Amino acid sequence: MSADPTQVLAFETDCHLFDGCGFPAPGLHSFLFEPLFGDADGNSYFNKTMLLALLGSIIIVGFFWAAFARPKVVPGKLQMVAEAGYDFVRRGVVYETIGKKEGEKYVPLVVSLFFFVWMMNLWSIIPVAQFPVTAIISYPAVLAGIVYILWVSLTFKRHGFVGAFKNFTGYDKSLGAVLPLSMTIELFSNLLVRPFTHAVRLFANMFAGHTLLLLFTIASWYMLNGIGIAYSAVSFVMVIVMTAFELFIQAVQAYVFVLLTCSFIQGALAEHH
Repeated sequence: MSADPTQVLAFETDCHLFDGCGFPAPGLHSFLFEPLFGDADGNSYFNKTMLLALLGSIIIVGFFWAAFARPKVVPGKLQMVAEAGYDFVRRGVVYETIGKKEGEKYVPLVVSLFFFVWMMNLWSIIPVAQFPVTAIISYPAVLAGIVYILWVSLTFKRHGFVGAFKNFTGYDKSLGAVLPLSMTIELFSNLLVRPFTHAVRLFANMFAGHTLLLLFTIASWYMLNGIGIAYSAVSFVMVIVMTAFELFIQAVQAYVFVLLTCSFIQGALAEHH
């Protein structure tokens, strides 16, 4: 029995305009991957995003290892690129936000976060991979969780329990009667909203960017039929434009993530008045 052309699955690649099938719009299936091995039902498996995260980590470690394993006074091209990237994060993010004296010890962490997030974002436009790992909420959530734990522990270590409480609640006795309300709002904002938005900002931008790239890419293929070829060409131009735009956004989101990280650390170290 032949299949009804109106019931063609959304992700089938032989579906084109004027063929009697609907537009195969990207959906939840675009962000779900079958295990490469293991059993998803048993919560023990290894899928594409995990592989990309692992490969990305290896690439970053390998790059800096190759660049700095035998550093030279007059750097070669690889060392020069690595030094430029490292120095950009150290001076342009850490020193500018936390200060040189306090911030030096946090440079390795922030540099690692920046390049890891950037690499995870870059997978979106790399052939074969073509998926930003940070479009899966668990990855930004874990990274934001690491920053959150560091921020809270630093606050208690620097200021003690009472000082940390004042830091988190924005305690200011000059507020008078509205102080309890202000402290409640500040506590909720600092301990719940800030770490949540730290993760979601990265996730949402990568999720939306990948969805748009999928949308225009699928549309280019879907309309590649008859008179639709003209529309397909326009859609393909948008794929190129969106890819270039994604390159910019990927770097910006990595920068914003570590900038917020440094902002949290600076807030933990700052004296409360």
